[in-house]
Amino acid sequence: MSEPCDGPGPGPGPGAGDGQGRGQRDVPRFVLGCDDDEQGMCQMDAGMRNEMYREEEMEDDDDESPPERQIVVGICAMMKKSKSKPMTQILERLCKFDYINVVIFPEEVILEEPVEKWPLCDCLISFHSKGFPLDKAVEYAKLRNPLLINDLNMQYFIQDRREVYRILREEGIDLPRYAVLNRDPDNPEECNLVEGEDHVEVNGEVFPKPFVEKPVCAEDHNVYIYYPTSAGGGSQRLFRKIGSRSSVYSPESSVRKTGSYIYEEFMPTDGTDVKVYTVGPDYAHAEARKSPALDGKVERDSEGKEIRYPVMLTSMEKLVARKVCLAFKQTVCGFDLLRANGHSFVCDVNGFSFVKNSMKYYDDCAKVLGNMVMRELAPQFHIPWSIPMEAEDIPIVPTTSGTMMELRCVIAIIRHGDRTPKQKMKMEVRHPLFFELFEKYGGYKSGKLKLKKPKQLQEVLDIARLLLVELGQHNDCEIEEKKSKLEQLKTVLEMYGHFSGINRKVQLTYLRNGQPKASSEEEDSKKDGPSLLLVLKWGGELTPAGRVQAEELGRAFRCMYPGGQASNRRSLGCESPIDFGDYAGFPGCGLLRLHSTYRHDLKIYASDEGRVQMTAAAFAKGLLALEGELTPILVQMVKSANMNGLLDSDSDSLTDCQQKVKARLHEIMQKDQEFTEVDYQKLAPTSSPSLVNSMKVIQNPVKTCDKVYALIQSLTSQIRKRLEDPKSADLQLYHSETLELMLQRWSKLERDFRMKNGRYDISKIPDIYDCIKYDSQHNASVGLEDTLELFRLSRALADIVIPQEYGISKAEKLDIAQAYCVPLMKKIQLDLQRTHEDEAVNKLHPLYSRGVMSPGRHVRTRLYFTSESHVHSLLSIFRYGGLLDEKKDWQWKQAMDYLSAVTELNYMTQIVIMLYEDNDKEPSSEERFHVELHFSPGVKGCEDEENVPLGFGFRPASSENQDKKPNQGSLEDLSQDQPDQALLISEPINIQRRSPMIRNRKTGSMEVLSETSPTQSSKGSTSHRLFPSCSRQSPEIKPASGLGFEGCSMVPSIFPLETLHNSLSLKQVDEFLNTVCESSSEAHAKTMKVLSSLFDSQSQTSLYSPQQPLSSSGSETSLRPPSQPLWHGSVPSSAVSSAGPSSPVTESSGLNFSFSE
Repeated sequence: MSEPCDGPGPGPGPGAGDGQGRGQRDVPRFVLGCDDDEQGMCQMDAGMRNEMYREEEMEDDDDESPPERQIVVGICAMMKKSKSKPMTQILERLCKFDYINVVIFPEEVILEEPVEKWPLCDCLISFHSKGFPLDKAVEYAKLRNPLLINDLNMQYFIQDRREVYRILREEGIDLPRYAVLNRDPDNPEECNLVEGEDHVEVNGEVFPKPFVEKPVCAEDHNVYIYYPTSAGGGSQRLFRKIGSRSSVYSPESSVRKTGSYIYEEFMPTDGTDVKVYTVGPDYAHAEARKSPALDGKVERDSEGKEIRYPVMLTSMEKLVARKVCLAFKQTVCGFDLLRANGHSFVCDVNGFSFVKNSMKYYDDCAKVLGNMVMRELAPQFHIPWSIPMEAEDIPIVPTTSGTMMELRCVIAIIRHGDRTPKQKMKMEVRHPLFFELFEKYGGYKSGKLKLKKPKQLQEVLDIARLLLVELGQHNDCEIEEKKSKLEQLKTVLEMYGHFSGINRKVQLTYLRNGQPKASSEEEDSKKDGPSLLLVLKWGGELTPAGRVQAEELGRAFRCMYPGGQASNRRSLGCESPIDFGDYAGFPGCGLLRLHSTYRHDLKIYASDEGRVQMTAAAFAKGLLALEGELTPILVQMVKSANMNGLLDSDSDSLTDCQQKVKARLHEIMQKDQEFTEVDYQKLAPTSSPSLVNSMKVIQNPVKTCDKVYALIQSLTSQIRKRLEDPKSADLQLYHSETLELMLQRWSKLERDFRMKNGRYDISKIPDIYDCIKYDSQHNASVGLEDTLELFRLSRALADIVIPQEYGISKAEKLDIAQAYCVPLMKKIQLDLQRTHEDEAVNKLHPLYSRGVMSPGRHVRTRLYFTSESHVHSLLSIFRYGGLLDEKKDWQWKQAMDYLSAVTELNYMTQIVIMLYEDNDKEPSSEERFHVELHFSPGVKGCEDEENVPLGFGFRPASSENQDKKPNQGSLEDLSQDQPDQALLISEPINIQRRSPMIRNRKTGSMEVLSETSPTQSSKGSTSHRLFPSCSRQSPEIKPASGLGFEGCSMVPSIFPLETLHNSLSLKQVDEFLNTVCESSSEAHAKTMKVLSSLFDSQSQTSLYSPQQPLSSSGSETSLRPPSQPLWHGSVPSSAVSSAGPSSPVTESSGLNFSFSE
């Protein structure tokens, strides 16, 4: 324990009290106050001084003690509080002031004796807690008039959240937008509350979900957060910590109906809360802890204490701390800050509270309080006193050594995880009920209507049911086609027994003269007059396998951060990071520590599709070792970047170039002859091996399509037979699909693929491949024949059609890519630039960061989750935009060869950009900042293993001392002393093990790594390990039966990251991004729109936070600290001890308290 300085009293003169204690100036003295009529003094400890606080007795002692009297500090609080560890620690230190004695009022005296009999004191520290008689304390203060450290009357207000908010508002302190709902307990029905499905209206103010509901009584900790249906609905219930839980998720979505509450908008923090503890207006200690709303699991260290990290307050926040302390007249005061959108909001004021187990805080607090008491009372009592002086605390920061570069920024663009096949059905409707619905939701304004909310979908379902009942009574052939459509509409809407906004949507479009052309599915119905085109979309949701993939990838991602590679391979099996005080030796804990200490500036963006958002949430769960439901994680951690195309593409509006490309594709693929040389040049001008191979498999496109069509027909007839067989009637397919739905899926493809004129609709190829890929992975147990052949052929077709839809020649590829990606490229460019202009982002308090490489710094991580189109486009830009010349750069040539051999950008494809800083280089030199590009084609397909293109491993140039680097070929070399080799990432995460359903072991660990030697083949074995990908044999696992879940399913592993280039300079990349973005003029205007919406005053709002203008947007726009401190006051000569401010920036004298970043 660091021993605090003694207050330099007037020299080592005799102390007050009996002589025997004179030498032991260090022994803390506190006294338990007693009744007047008691003779003896209650002693707290045999070692404590037998200290008399009454004046007569002091006079008796006159011969020994100096003429000055002692200042008595009384502690009047419930026993639990006055004997708590922090209180004891602080009082021990307070007693070291020469002239201060402490008296603790016994609890029975406080509760039972009249205030006249309470002990006397000159200064009173008294505060309310459960069971404390605040009225008596107020009465005592009136009677004796001591110096009050915390005002007593204000403590009545602190018990009522309404009063707290009123005072905060009067002081001009930022609060979340809120409204108060007061209910009369006798008739709770009468109140101004209107509850909607996704909002509440309180006194006319609307709060869309997510919002927070707090009881008005501050002692009641049952705060609920309600989530929107689009994120999965339900609510998070917070409560006072019980064991290791501070909140629990509940499916209940409607608000409480009795009691008075404050409703406020939910603030999207990054999953951490900041607790601030003031000691007087000029000292504040702040620490961050995981927000209880995130997963409700309290993180504890090896001693079972909640893990918290000291953080630095910004100058604005220090000003807020000062205001709170003065407004509530509480010298010692705790309050909660939410840091959201670059602002800090106060959401709770707790009154008297101490920091737990921080020695530095105990020292500081005793010093500040002692100085305060001496300053106020010493002059009155003529006690000589001067302000203690102490050497400045100098934060020691270790320098970097060797060629270790410091990771500064990680940017990843990731495709969503495994999903169910996307499906849609179109039907023309004319029933008046549909028109009424269209009008009700304002469809006539734009002629289009999207229905996603459960209530709206329910209305569509009701109409369908009603019409089917009517149709049941007439059997008319003309309605027959319509009936099957209505039945499908009904079946799909009833699918899961509940609506959740992520599953399904209905679009209605107004057609003035009815449907013009008949496609394969519309039988020609000759009717005139207006109609509505109803398009039902469903499917395309993240599967349980997709969640597992995303979570595992998140977990593996941790290993890219400093401290992420476990030094000891065996420690990988450790149960959870919490078993180690400092997350020691646990892979990826470097990141966890970085994140919770606020030195990790993390933002996760996702497009507005449910599967993409859920992938992002599952990834965050793995990355940050969270537990439980995805809904709370989604609402707090994932920002929706549906900002004019940053991650969303409007699939309806294809560019001209894309239309032309599609037309050419269709033309080439409709030829009933074998591919000629000319076709090869037309279709694969880039002569990429993956395309050429697929063309060789196909040979004659029309014949191949014939085969595919025949295989689909055989498939549908097999499913029909199955349906008739009573044994398999109730066969459960993956993800609660039924055989009927599977049949509908395939027979729809059968109808649509071959058009009326006998030609094939090439645009259906991706859907066919999608369905067969899904079924051969998840529904293999149904045992349908010929699925593998259908998979092989449709894949060959898809490998041509899908990538070529994004352009055939290099120029087209670039053009189409720019249409999709310029906004994202601009954003990436900003992410890279901003990193080395260190802005006022959350920094760790330097005093606590010894041993952390340059603690003022932080790593910025930006994760962008999106769909296939953006990943294809971004890769095209890096490949064809002219970043490097492959003739001159062998590393780039290898990378290009590898990319052109990759056939498919599967689920969880990643493009990762890492920025390092080399602290040994001159700050202005080009070599100081260095960029790496990595790539993984995502999830492994069904039988990919034989022909997987081999990359060259994950080779971050940050690896220590290049000369020690072993040959990349063998795993053994890697496992020796290569702490910085990202071992785990260079091996695919093989998740072919038990399902996520069964696997509810602690998910904080990467449990799978066995030391099988790379040469051993593992065919046929069910492997529970990570593949060493260094062994270039690609051992292949045949899915062993019985390993599936939800029927039958395997979760395929993910390809490891391959390094495309590891020695680019930041300048090169920056110039490249500039060129690419500027060459695209049409896209430029669009981009400026996006960027202005992203970085203007309109800060990034979270996915679910109501848009609101903010004056600055926190970490995204760098807040330059002014050269002069913002607030520089010279406080009265004795204001604060040298350890005063919570920022380590103190003036040398310790008198002036300066705020600066």
